[in-house]
Amino acid sequence: MHKNIDKDSLNEVIGISKKILKFLYLLLIVLGAYLLLKIVKELHIFNIILIVLKILTPLFLGIIVAWLLNPFVKWLEKKKVRRGISAAIAYVILLGCIILLVQAIIPLLYNQTIELVSNFPNIFSDLKEWAENIFNKFDTATINVDAIETNLFSKLDEFSSNLATSLPTMIINGATSLISSVGTFLIGLVIGFFLLLSCNNLGNTLLELLPKKFRNSTKELANKINQSLRSYVNGALIDALVVFIVSTVAFALIGLKAPVLFGLFCGLMNVIPYAGPYIGGAPAVIVGFSQSTGIGIAVLIAIIIIQTVEGNVLQTLIISKTTKLNPVTIIIGLLIFGHFFGIIGMLLSTPIIGVGKVIIKYFDDKYDLLNFK
Repeated sequence: MHKNIDKDSLNEVIGISKKILKFLYLLLIVLGAYLLLKIVKELHIFNIILIVLKILTPLFLGIIVAWLLNPFVKWLEKKKVRRGISAAIAYVILLGCIILLVQAIIPLLYNQTIELVSNFPNIFSDLKEWAENIFNKFDTATINVDAIETNLFSKLDEFSSNLATSLPTMIINGATSLISSVGTFLIGLVIGFFLLLSCNNLGNTLLELLPKKFRNSTKELANKINQSLRSYVNGALIDALVVFIVSTVAFALIGLKAPVLFGLFCGLMNVIPYAGPYIGGAPAVIVGFSQSTGIGIAVLIAIIIIQTVEGNVLQTLIISKTTKLNPVTIIIGLLIFGHFFGIIGMLLSTPIIGVGKVIIKYFDDKYDLLNFK
């Protein structure tokens, strides 16, 4: 009897010890990543990396395009279509979709953006009036909010005047950036096409640079990373598209100004787990309340409903079934990457952490380091 108790107690202690080790292991990884990022920031290495990345942007864009289209090209190859023709077909479809998207959405976005910008003075005036009514209600409850009201209105006036004076410069800079981005995108497409033609050969060439004993394990790990990343990207794109379409329709029915613009912003920001919906929905709610209290409340309710459904269905499928990351790990990653790299860091944090977990789990399964599951 005592032997059984001792055995059960020992197993329990071992189980708790393993959990503690796993926690410490994850904590060590997070701290290591934080320290590495801190060192990079303090030594200004990140600025050099940014310059290099900016120069190599077309190459990275080409790699992404080739990576996304490669499964379709492989499928055509299985149908006995030559790779060159398969790549050409894939590019014709891609360019067709881009042209249709540009023709359908860009003019609409442009018109709605111009309309929204031209209405900025009225929006600020309406927002000011709405806030003033709220403050007046507080005054009836014998709460002194004069200092808060004065400070808020001065900030709004300052922001409005700064926006009016800097708007021409912003438009010129935006147009310049757009032209530069289009040029970068076109170069990236050309690079992507040539990479797509030699995608398989390129992978084999890179593997041949490694010693023979590492080739199989490297190929296996690369396949796991590729599968994890592709699942996440596909899921995130579907998620963003659904949120964009549903939000745009909801905003248009409510009567919000520039519904396509705000719907697109909601869809893009929704790629960021947890924090994204708040970042994406805030401008729409603010503009909604500037139009009227009813529209503001309706926009807020619409966003809450959309995000509740999306968070319990689409995000659950994307996060839990593709990256298989704990929510706490995702939030910590968002905080760290957001602190160092802003919105871009928040966008990339989840896939980067997901890849890190795939690598750790691969070596743990292979060498049984900490029985990490």
